[in-house]
Amino acid sequence: MSTDPESADDQTPRGRTPEETPSQLDAALRKVGAGTAVTDTGQIDVLATIGGWRGLAESVLPSAVFLVAFIITEDLWGAGIAAVAVAAVFSALRFIQRQSPVQALAGLAAVALCVVVALNTGEARDYYLWGFVTNAVYILALSASVFVGWPLLGLVFGMVRNEGLQWRQHPGRRRRYALATWILVTALGLRLVVQVPLYLADLLTALGTARLVMGLPLYALALWLGWLVSASKPRT
Repeated sequence: MSTDPESADDQTPRGRTPEETPSQLDAALRKVGAGTAVTDTGQIDVLATIGGWRGLAESVLPSAVFLVAFIITEDLWGAGIAAVAVAAVFSALRFIQRQSPVQALAGLAAVALCVVVALNTGEARDYYLWGFVTNAVYILALSASVFVGWPLLGLVFGMVRNEGLQWRQHPGRRRRYALATWILVTALGLRLVVQVPLYLADLLTALGTARLVMGLPLYALALWLGWLVSASKPRT
């Protein structure tokens, strides 16, 4: 039997059962956790978790089309329409496959909002402005979840690993999930550190390129690292 205190923290406390977890919260978290794909070897399948190649394309292509179209034509309306059209095609495909309306329209709504902001100000760089706002909100929410003792990646990964909410009874597990959540916060913060100066300097090409590289790919990397650092310590 291991005498490592952190390994001992990973053990399920006696006398507790899954039924003690509030059923509504448990069900909600399991629904969220269901979106996290895991391989047969117990590792997170990052590509599947972010929606596969389609999810990656839906995240990257509208912004890429907007950037390329504006650089070539310098027509903000044309670039905006092109970006919305690409997002609309992806949404239509989801409707054809009878996926949920919310899922089908979410990407289209996000792209349309970015285009509306840019058209309203007349500045192509403002297409990326809304992304700064959402990043800041996510950073605040994730940070708050750690400070109140409910790190968000713990809530999600805990359900995927069939830990439920019992990990909160173990200091070792709480620390690992807090660290995993901080990794995600760092990735989101890095976006702002790199992209906001490019926005202020009106370097549209560099800003658009940074947004593509630091978008879903960086998020996926942060999830993967968070999964690794929050893994249970092997018992000896």
